[in-house]
Amino acid sequence: MSDVVIDYPSEGVGRVTLNRPEVKNALNLSIRQELAHHFTELGGDPAIRCIILTGGDKVFAAGADIRDMVQRGAVEMMLRNIHLLWQAIATCLKPVVAAVNGYAWGGGCELAMHADIIIAGESASFCQPEVKVGIMPGAGGTQRLTRAVGKFQAMKMILTGQPVSAREALAMGLCSEVTADEKVQETALAMAQTIAAMPPLAMAQIKEVVLAGQDIPLDAALMLERKAFQLLFDSLDQKEGMNAFLEKRKPVFQGR
Repeated sequence: MSDVVIDYPSEGVGRVTLNRPEVKNALNLSIRQELAHHFTELGGDPAIRCIILTGGDKVFAAGADIRDMVQRGAVEMMLRNIHLLWQAIATCLKPVVAAVNGYAWGGGCELAMHADIIIAGESASFCQPEVKVGIMPGAGGTQRLTRAVGKFQAMKMILTGQPVSAREALAMGLCSEVTADEKVQETALAMAQTIAAMPPLAMAQIKEVVLAGQDIPLDAALMLERKAFQLLFDSLDQKEGMNAFLEKRKPVFQGR
């Protein structure tokens, strides 16, 4: 069985499931390569409109696989170019919904932060414990986390290595919604189905502008927003959506 399992639980929805339960879905080089491959494939598939990322019902991902790193040197770690593997997820064209049960620790927390929406179970926890093994986050834990929750909450997590509960994560802006553990997958699928029914071109423009706009001055970000807004008026989906609204019927979006 592969370390990453792909299935299609609903029309327009692809699901990526981490599958190393014996090590709590610890992230080694192989699983990162598989994730990069699958996100590239799903991101380029016109039939897929939303992607669910999950570790299953028990655990999301408990962090990087320490056994895979303990004897590595700096040059060897650099030559792995792991940042390029993460980039395949970060730049995925499709909206990504993370369904988080159990641990989202270390690399697992960083992986969840690559998603656009995070649905967490009541028993989920988020943590950046790298400092406890003599290193620091290396896949966005100092940068994405700070952008998500602000300097003071991020520094508390990173410097202490202490976990936060799902409810604490929701309060600080680290997840989108908290639900009962047994409803996480169901809730994430319902969210993905809602997104998959939306116009794909608008979804792509929204994601691109939101992500690009985070790191540029407000005036430039607003300019990007205006241009993307105007561009969508050349799409058939815009005509379909507005006409369906006026005709009081359900729109059928084709991504054109």
